[in-house]
Amino acid sequence: MYFQSQETMPKADLKELQLKRLKGVVKRCYENVPHYRKRMQELKVEPEDIRTLDDIRKLPTTTKAEMREQMPWGLMACSLDNVVEMHASSGTTGVPITVGYTRSDLKAWSEVMARCLYMSGLRKEDIFQNPIPYGTFTGAFGFHYGAEKVGAMVVPSGMGQSERQIRLMEYYKTTMFSGVVSYGLRLGQVAESMGIDPAKDLHVKSGVFGSETFTPGLKKRLAETWDMEVFDIYGLTEMCGPGVSNDCSYHDGLHLWEDHFLVECLDPETGEPVDIEEEGELVITTLTKEGMPILRYKTHDISFLYDQDVCDCGRTHVKHAPIKARSDDMIILSGTNIFPGQIEEVVMRHPMVGTNYQIVLENESGRDTLTVLVEAAKVLNEAEAQDMIAKLGKDLKMTLLFTPRVKVLAPGDIKSERIKAQRVVDKRPR
Repeated sequence: MYFQSQETMPKADLKELQLKRLKGVVKRCYENVPHYRKRMQELKVEPEDIRTLDDIRKLPTTTKAEMREQMPWGLMACSLDNVVEMHASSGTTGVPITVGYTRSDLKAWSEVMARCLYMSGLRKEDIFQNPIPYGTFTGAFGFHYGAEKVGAMVVPSGMGQSERQIRLMEYYKTTMFSGVVSYGLRLGQVAESMGIDPAKDLHVKSGVFGSETFTPGLKKRLAETWDMEVFDIYGLTEMCGPGVSNDCSYHDGLHLWEDHFLVECLDPETGEPVDIEEEGELVITTLTKEGMPILRYKTHDISFLYDQDVCDCGRTHVKHAPIKARSDDMIILSGTNIFPGQIEEVVMRHPMVGTNYQIVLENESGRDTLTVLVEAAKVLNEAEAQDMIAKLGKDLKMTLLFTPRVKVLAPGDIKSERIKAQRVVDKRPR
């Protein structure tokens, strides 16, 4: 293990460290961040009231809307002359969430990312390609810093120019790469269009992917395309970027680094804790962030925490299930609640479906409609396309309890210029 003493720390010692750091971060927020001091005073709670980990429930939660009200620097707990780097959320709507990092923050981020990448198989002798845009988006720098700390050679290829990405993999004999889930699949498509079989002609043995909901079906498709071991990484700009958690070689839940983050799983409606292994919203507090510490951030990510003290891999840090959905991504269609992940799980089970899909919402004559666009794995004739539409419609009905429209497109027909795939296109009038 990369940081064996930290990753296998006895639970009692881990909880003791969490409490010490929680007390410190609450005091720091109260003394240096006017927003948190005001919110704590409204709740009649002071830093000295935090005596146990359960006392975290006395503290205010933090929402994305509240953070946007304080942007860009209202939540900083230090002066800006101590900030050496900034990053911002990749969201395309609303005020971007901006985070300032001190040198200590960058060191901690590098450490958790190194843990994630080492756990995913990265070693000093590896060639690590990083096809993520270098900019204010946290992804590229997080992977870059972590891979450097492990000691691997980094190919900072950035995102885009997909044919060039494949040529770089071929030329440098890349053994591991990172990225947004949908772009990993897109690169596989591009390789095949160039007459290159990514599973046989390239040297990639593993990959680490995140930033989008990652269903088992999509993970399996990505692994088969590249013949590689696929790891799921989780993170948020508000926490540090990628590096909050990662799955180990057993691929049964993601280890969340409890010495840096304190996680709760709460009922998204009542805010009360749910039982262990019961689904709820992950709510996370930073324990080591110096520049912009965050108390009880409501992630909107739906998951559950495992009832397991020690994983078979030997790590003691709590595991959470892969993110099932985001509570704020829920689609309401004529009174029916739908999550995009439900649709993804169905379409990715079909062997004739390619690597991309999209959900289109429209309103026709006052009635909401849902159309599922799927790319075929290969060019189909009319009879094959109609057969595929019928099968997908039947399976989707079993999950959604109504039959959506299904349209089959040619490989590569669904295009997006965004960092993350645009899975839902809502054309309904506001």
